[in-house]
Amino acid sequence: MSESALLVALLAVVAVFATLARRLGVPYPILMVLGGGAIGLIPGVPRIELEPDLVFLLVLPPLLYVAAFFTSVRDFRANALPIVSLAIGLVLFTVTTVAVVAHTLVPEIGWPLAFGLGAIVAPPDAIAATAVLQRLGVPRRLVSILEGESLLNDATALVSFRIAVAAALGGAFSPLQAGLDFAVAAAGGIAIGLAVGVASVWLRTRAPDTPVSLTLSLLTPYAAYLPAEALHVSGVLAAVTTGLYVGRRASRMMSSETRVAGAAVWQMVVFLLTGLVFVALGSQLPAIVQGTERSMAQSLLVAAAVVAAVIASRFVWMYATALVARLRRPGAARTTDPRAAFVLGWSGMRGAVSLAAALSLPLALPGPAGTRELLIFVTFAVILVTLVGQGLTLPWVISALGVARDEGDRHDEAHARIATTASALARLEQLYEIWPTHHELLETLKATYEHRTRHDDAHHVEPAAAEDEHIEHRKIRLELIETERAAAHELRDRGAISDEVLRRLERDLDLEELRMEA
Repeated sequence: MSESALLVALLAVVAVFATLARRLGVPYPILMVLGGGAIGLIPGVPRIELEPDLVFLLVLPPLLYVAAFFTSVRDFRANALPIVSLAIGLVLFTVTTVAVVAHTLVPEIGWPLAFGLGAIVAPPDAIAATAVLQRLGVPRRLVSILEGESLLNDATALVSFRIAVAAALGGAFSPLQAGLDFAVAAAGGIAIGLAVGVASVWLRTRAPDTPVSLTLSLLTPYAAYLPAEALHVSGVLAAVTTGLYVGRRASRMMSSETRVAGAAVWQMVVFLLTGLVFVALGSQLPAIVQGTERSMAQSLLVAAAVVAAVIASRFVWMYATALVARLRRPGAARTTDPRAAFVLGWSGMRGAVSLAAALSLPLALPGPAGTRELLIFVTFAVILVTLVGQGLTLPWVISALGVARDEGDRHDEAHARIATTASALARLEQLYEIWPTHHELLETLKATYEHRTRHDDAHHVEPAAAEDEHIEHRKIRLELIETERAAAHELRDRGAISDEVLRRLERDLDLEELRMEA
C-alpha cells in the first residue's frame, strides 16, 4: 500500500473511531489507541511508522499552540503556583523516582538511561489532557491547573531527556551546567514566543482577509517552534507563549467571520492530528513487543514497576503539596481538598509526546541488546495504562468522590451578560438622535435587549428555570431558521434563485444558528 493510500485509510479509520466513541460515550483518544492496537494485529496490514520528527515538528506545535490560545490567562495567573509545582517540581520528582526504580530492576542500562526513561514518561500529555478532560464535569479551577500543567511540563521533561541522552552517549554531565541549560532553554523559548506573538498580532491586524488571516494562524505555531529549536531553546515554551499572547488579543484583531471560520478550521486540525497520532500510536504495539530481547515476563515486570512509580509519584506529590498548603494556609483553596487532590492525581494521562521521545532514542545505545526496545515497550505500557485505564475510569472517580463542577463561571457569565446588555441599551438611547429616521428598527432592537435583560436577571437568580427557558427559546428559533432554509431550497429548486444566492442565504442562516450556540 502506498503512503498516500495509507494516509487516506488512516483518516477513514479516525472518522470511524470518532463516530463510535461518540455513540459509546468514550473519549475518542482512548478508543483510537485501542483500535490502533487492533489494527496492528491484523495480518498483512502495513506497519505504521510514527516518526519522532513528524510528531515534534508537525504535530506538537499546533496542538500546544491551540491549547494555549484557548487557555484563560487570568486562570493561568491565578493558579500559577500549583501549575509550576506540577510542571516543574512533579516532573523532576517523577523523573528521579522512575530512574531509581528502573536502575534497580535493570542496572545494566546505567543511570543516564534510567533518568532518560524517567524524563520520557514523566509529563502528562497535552493532547491527552485536553482531549479527555474537557468532556468531564471537573471544577473549572482543576481544569485550569491541568491545562496549565500540560502546557509547560513538556519543556521540563524534554530538556531533562536531552541532557540524559547526551550523558548516556558519553557526554560530560554537570548538575550545575544542566540547571543553567534548563534556565537558558526556558528563557529563550519564552522570549522567542513573545516576539513571534507580537509579530503575529501585528500581521493579522493588518490582514483583514479571512483566508490570509487563517493561513497566518496555521503558520504561527511553526514560526515560534522551529526558530526556538534551531537556537537550541525550548520550542514547546515558544509555541505555548505565542498561543497565550495571541489568544489574549484574538477578540480585537479578528473579525467575526474570521473567528467563526477559524474555530472550524482549528477544530478540524486538532481532531485530525490527535486522531492520526493516537491511531498510529496504538498500531505500533505489536512491533514494539516483538522488538524486546528480554522475556515477556521480565519486560512486563519492569513495565509494571515503572507504571506504578509514575502513578504513585503523582499521588505522593499531590497530597504532599496539598498538606503543605493546608499547613501554610488553613483556609487554602479547593485544590487542597483530598478529593480534588485525588482527581488531579488520577488525571496524569500520558500520550504521543512520551512515545515520540522514546522513539527518538538513538539506535546505538549503551548497554545490552534490546535496551532501546525495552524502553519503548515500557513507555507504551505507561501510555496504555494511564490513558486507557485512568482515562476510562476518571468519570467514575469524579462521580464517586462527588466532585461537581462549580458555578463560578455561570455566575461570571450572568454578570457579564447583564453588564453588556445594559451598555447596549444605554447606547440605543443615544442612537435615537443619531438615526432619527430609523425609530422602528431601534424600537425592535430595544425590545430585544429588554427581553434579554429580563432573561439574564432570571438566569442570575434561578439558573435551572432560566436554562429551561433558554432551551425552549432555542427550539423556537431553530424552527424558524429551518423554515427559512427550506424556503430558500425550494426557491432554488424552482429556479427562482441561483445556487450562489442560496449559498449566501445559507451562510447568514448558519451564522445565526452559530450565534445561538454562543
